[in-house]
Amino acid sequence: MKHPAKMFLLWAFVIAVLLLGCGAEMFTSLQNVKQAISVERELMENLKTYIDQELERLEDIKRFHAKVSNLHAELYNSPAAAMANPLVSYTLIKRLRSEWLNVVYSNEALENLQALRSSYEEEEADLPKTEDLQGAAKGLMRLQDVYALQVSSLVRGLFRRVTDGKATDIYMPVVSILLSGDDCFLIGKVAYEQEDYYHSVPWLEESVRLFRLAGGKWSPENEGTLEDALDHLAFSHFKVGNISYALSLSHELLHYDPTNGRVLLNVEKYEKLLVAAGPTRSVGLRRPTSTYLSTRDTYERLCRTQGSQPIHFENPRLYCDYFTNNNPALLLLPVKREVLSLQPYVVIYHNFITDREAEEIKGFAQPALRRSVVASGENQATVEYRISKSAWLKGSESCIVGKLDQRISMLTGLNVRPPYAEYLQVVNYGIGGHYEPHFDHATSPSSPVFKLKTGNRVATFMIYLSSVEAGGSTAFIYANFSVPVLKKAAIFWWNLHRNGRGDAETLHAGCPVLIGDKWVANKWVHEYGQEFQHRCSLNPEE
Repeated sequence: MKHPAKMFLLWAFVIAVLLLGCGAEMFTSLQNVKQAISVERELMENLKTYIDQELERLEDIKRFHAKVSNLHAELYNSPAAAMANPLVSYTLIKRLRSEWLNVVYSNEALENLQALRSSYEEEEADLPKTEDLQGAAKGLMRLQDVYALQVSSLVRGLFRRVTDGKATDIYMPVVSILLSGDDCFLIGKVAYEQEDYYHSVPWLEESVRLFRLAGGKWSPENEGTLEDALDHLAFSHFKVGNISYALSLSHELLHYDPTNGRVLLNVEKYEKLLVAAGPTRSVGLRRPTSTYLSTRDTYERLCRTQGSQPIHFENPRLYCDYFTNNNPALLLLPVKREVLSLQPYVVIYHNFITDREAEEIKGFAQPALRRSVVASGENQATVEYRISKSAWLKGSESCIVGKLDQRISMLTGLNVRPPYAEYLQVVNYGIGGHYEPHFDHATSPSSPVFKLKTGNRVATFMIYLSSVEAGGSTAFIYANFSVPVLKKAAIFWWNLHRNGRGDAETLHAGCPVLIGDKWVANKWVHEYGQEFQHRCSLNPEE
């Protein structure tokens, strides 16, 4: 390659394009990730045009080189005789003063590159940001934790868990991909920059392994190199107490970069620490305890069961039936009801919605999808413990929404017209999309839930608009069971006791989606307007 520096700058620019575009929070909705495929196809077409133009330019340069080479091989063998001819002399001077100048200082390469950049700028708004890359990496680490996935297996495209020394495939994806050393490096780097060495170590270990297998060869599309991975991995091991391994990795790094002053100082520091500490054993990685999620172990265990709790469902008081709620409209077409729990009262209505209705609801919601928020004092905020996008649909926007409201009212007997219930919220989950344990009802008098001035959320009606291949269950933490994603089904539960106090047993979570595109629709019903539909009890303790 004649000009490696120019090609490096070109590829660095292309990488920057892919990483620094301004698609907002793409990682929080799989629908947006799907749309990115068509954007990359456009980029590929633009890059192909650029390559064709550059090949044509290089062919012209090769032709010029061949022309001059032939002159030197044939005409200029006898310089004196050649220069005696004034035509030959003229063409030599003209070529050196004009043709070489035009070739060496041609703007064609810059014009081709500018055309590529201009075509990129047309797609810029639909490209992911650095935040999206970080969010996608965190999503993979979330799946790694919640489903106890083996990093070395994920790198090979497998979703595998090791239990008691035995590896088990928890899901075999139809479509898979192998991760590269650079793929792993970026995930490890995201963890490293957050001082999360529990995650940075295994991902950087895989990065180093893959870079070594490639012979340390750098590819222009890569952000990281073997040296970068070794550097980050060595310090990660130092931070978790594996000083001897950090020293070994630093020595390997010096083999590639022997004059790196910072690494030389680290080696000196590690050697002194080892001498002072004496013989030490390798320290195993320990997952940090959660300071904000006290129910983490139960939550993750329920997510891993993916709705399979045979002991829970052996309760003889639980049952299935055809349910009409004494509503005349349901007498000829009762709904399949399955009682999942009595305390809290949770039921699932099978085949509540049709495929066509689900697709229409998703279609109406897509243009309005925005990052999901949670209550934060009197306001709302985006948080990492809820990764999804949502949209609110009014009954006036689609007759389908009105029909669903009517159907919900028939099954529950509740008044679901605004303001006695909120508009239908449609949610699409992102990469590793989840919603950690939470209550649907407000637990603070300053909550935005009370802005409707119709009391607290007395009940939740959640509709599954899609199926997923793995993950995504709804886990009821204190009630100790989870419900798998069942397309077209709907779950209903009471959030409040009849005395108006919140039911602590309704603490629930949306487990991370492992494989699939999860869509749900939520209908939250408020206290006011239900005075004759859901009466208060005379017992203040009920």
